[in-house]
Amino acid sequence: KHPRRPKILARSSIQTLMAVVKESEIRITVGLDENKIPESINWSATDGGVTNENAKAMMMGVWDDKTSECLRIDLWTKDMLMDDMKRMFHQTFISMADGYERATEDTALAADMRDFARYFGEKSGIIEAPKD
Repeated sequence: KHPRRPKILARSSIQTLMAVVKESEIRITVGLDENKIPESINWSATDGGVTNENAKAMMMGVWDDKTSECLRIDLWTKDMLMDDMKRMFHQTFISMADGYERATEDTALAADMRDFARYFGEKSGIIEAPKD
């Protein structure tokens, strides 16, 4: 049995008390070449109004409550540009900080995460460092 977090997030505890009244589907289809390298990534979201949209990359994490670990799927197509990958990581770091702050209300650590995102952006050359 895995250890439990001492503080249960309010959103999670509310959701466990409610019954599922609707289901929504997110579908991801990955086209692979003969070496199982992604050639295409398409996705649809029934409630998001997205139908068979093309994507060059995706990052997805799913929390496994049994093992207390994040299961990851990171995929990108052969024609994903390096600069676009750098931008995707930069924006993902910022989104992670935003989501962490919403979930935990820990503004100080979220600010540190945003500082790292800025550092990453500057070092990777996708954002300009401030002039002194």
